[in-house]
Amino acid sequence: MTNLSSLIKSLRDIMRSDAGINGDAQRIEQIIWILFLKVYAAKEETWDLEEDGYTSILPPACRWDAWAHDDGTGTAMTGDELLAFVNGTLFPTLRSLPVTKDTPIRQAIVQAVFAEANQYMKDGVLLRQIVNVIDGIDLEDYTEIHALGDIYESILRELQSAGSAGEFYTPRAVTDFMAEHIEPHVGERVADFACGTGGFLVSWLKQLAAQEQTAATVEAIGRSTYGIEKKQFPYMLAITNMLLHGIDAPHIVHANALTKHVLDYTDADAFDKILMNPPYGGHEKADVQRYFPDDLRGSETADLFLVLILYRLRQGGRAAVVLPDGFLFGNDNTKVNIKKKLLTECNLHTVIRLPASVFAPYTSITTNLLFFDKTGPTRETWFYRLDMPDGYKHFSKTKPMQRAHFAPCDAWWTHREVLPDADVPGAYKANVYTRGQIESGGWNLDLCGYPTVEEDILSPAETIRAFHERRDALNAKIDARLQNIEALLGATEK
Repeated sequence: MTNLSSLIKSLRDIMRSDAGINGDAQRIEQIIWILFLKVYAAKEETWDLEEDGYTSILPPACRWDAWAHDDGTGTAMTGDELLAFVNGTLFPTLRSLPVTKDTPIRQAIVQAVFAEANQYMKDGVLLRQIVNVIDGIDLEDYTEIHALGDIYESILRELQSAGSAGEFYTPRAVTDFMAEHIEPHVGERVADFACGTGGFLVSWLKQLAAQEQTAATVEAIGRSTYGIEKKQFPYMLAITNMLLHGIDAPHIVHANALTKHVLDYTDADAFDKILMNPPYGGHEKADVQRYFPDDLRGSETADLFLVLILYRLRQGGRAAVVLPDGFLFGNDNTKVNIKKKLLTECNLHTVIRLPASVFAPYTSITTNLLFFDKTGPTRETWFYRLDMPDGYKHFSKTKPMQRAHFAPCDAWWTHREVLPDADVPGAYKANVYTRGQIESGGWNLDLCGYPTVEEDILSPAETIRAFHERRDALNAKIDARLQNIEALLGATEK
């Protein structure tokens, strides 16, 4: 494989012919569990070389080289034999691996990954072809594989309807910007409570990689990097992503982070840094809402995650969170109470307004980046509007947002200044507001937003009159063109 697109195209073309694959989500899951076993096999080779007496949790028959690797001699399992082995031996064995509380995380994750994984393919020959494509990935030389989250996002782009299930993944440009400005340090505990494929955690690790490290600090980074993911195949890919980025014992939990009462968290459950993009647009049922205090209890998923962050951010800690516009201007009791708690208990120092198409093609919902720390109540909050870069009308899957597009914001971040909007008198591209101003405005955080087009609301009579005027104008144009055509036809006939 020479690049991501050819890898994905090969896998997609093969699975199209298999009667067992029904829909994009199944295609993605099928690819991911095979990718996980390929990556895990590579990690086991390293552990075996580096450690005396390393013992695999996998039985010999279930290791990659025993059933998946094709050495070209014609002896590799295929067809009905391969299908029977995967369905009758591999999956049952991995789901029932002997895991206890004393089992090392790097071994226990295999059973956790396969507890809810599925094998959908019904054609053993096609399954062999899929396995061969993935077996051909060279994890030493294939540099793009080290950004494995990009493979999942590329699959989502290729399989367009996969995004319809709410699989909206944060662009790397955004995660990198947020991770950089939250200022990571070795030894700090970081968390993402809805980590998806692990993109924020990867950006965090990239920042730490630029700092001086020893064998001890590498181990400490692994122990202090934490994620939770509710959905099965993003969880599988997050585990794989961490393995590829040097975290041998990933602390990624397959669970719903909202299903524990927030009042039960103690200092031991707190984190130095929290980076995340909470799922938004979704609604939680009453049995999830009951884990939150009455005044902070709502159905909006993003609101509940922000409350969770406020309870799990340690004193002195920092957070960077993606939230939709609806949170900023929302004035229902729950949103107002959450904003009061945020500005009372934390220092909300910066809000970055993002263009509407940052998350294209998944969603057009306009989002914002909130940066705050738990060092005391908010005194003032800076707002900065990031405009579309020159040459762009909007972002898309073929022209996604790049880290360089944040350059104006990076420059402003260090030397903050008020920036009037050159096109809208009285408006601002960047401005600072005191907590008193925000409170007197009803806790509305919808400040320094994008200019909106004013719409005139006409009465029914005015609407009818305007319609007649437009129709008369169009008829006049049509009549004029008909006259020209008739004149030309008359001249031709003569």
